[in-house]
Amino acid sequence: MKLLLISNSTMPGEAYLDYPKQEIKEFLGEKKLHALFIPYAAVTFSYDEYEAKVEERFSEIGHYITSIHHFPDPVKAVGEAEAIVTGGGNTWQLVRSLNDNHLMEAIRKKILDGIPYIGWSAGSNVACPTLRTTNDMPITDPKGFDCLNLIPFQINPHYLDINPQGHGGETREQRILEFTEVNPEIFVVGLREGTMLKYENDNLSLIGRHTARIFKKGSNPFELSEKDDFNFLVSR
Repeated sequence: MKLLLISNSTMPGEAYLDYPKQEIKEFLGEKKLHALFIPYAAVTFSYDEYEAKVEERFSEIGHYITSIHHFPDPVKAVGEAEAIVTGGGNTWQLVRSLNDNHLMEAIRKKILDGIPYIGWSAGSNVACPTLRTTNDMPITDPKGFDCLNLIPFQINPHYLDINPQGHGGETREQRILEFTEVNPEIFVVGLREGTMLKYENDNLSLIGRHTARIFKKGSNPFELSEKDDFNFLVSR
């Protein structure tokens, strides 16, 4: 199994998918791949627009994508894919569309068979057992919270340490601690912007200049860096 799970697509002042593009290139390898793109997390813009934006960046690194919405049989398209790329947006909408198109099990099987999977933001969320650590508003009924279950822990993308100035609501940490209180057996990784998790050759590692914050019931939250071992998170 090969996974590249990215916290966010874009850093302030940069082009879309610019900061992770070299990592994506290295992850996919030198051989040109034609990846299947899953745009279902898009809500306020079209799948065609999303595809064009992602294709522009992938073509820069010698790889190509085609969005699944062009295929009359989405399950067959997944079965024939060389790689799968799932974009960010609204996780609830993404999970609803994956369920509507009967794609959860098809994608999971394909990734477990060994083709590369890349996701950012909502696309990282759906690699988890469930969508329950997303930051997104539940704009639709997802027809179940279960996701691809490629990893045995949860990710919180775009993890923030503090609230914006003047905001009096709960911090992200408080919200995650609520999750671990109710789900004491599950680790949660707070994945800060500009970082990503890579799973390859049975090894899980962090990429990026920020640390990740690790949560689990019964332990104080702690920080891990690129130099640390993350493999305890994938021992089922």
